[in-house]
Amino acid sequence: MSAEIEKALDTIRPALQADGGNVEFIEVSEDGVVKVKLTGACGHCPMSAQTLKFGVERALKEQVPGVTAVVAL
Repeated sequence: MSAEIEKALDTIRPALQADGGNVEFIEVSEDGVVKVKLTGACGHCPMSAQTLKFGVERALKEQVPGVTAVVAL
């Protein structure tokens, strides 16, 4: 599942990088909760919660079966 998550993150990284940020995959739990770290401008942006839920989480749930949630560290 980790390889599928990385592949899915690669599809949204260009949008994050265009704004000076990025996302780092940390781990996935047995129950499908993916832990990520928003870096660069995304790490301190007031919109990071929306980016996480409506960007990162949505993309992962659509592209990787078994992902139940995404949380930022």
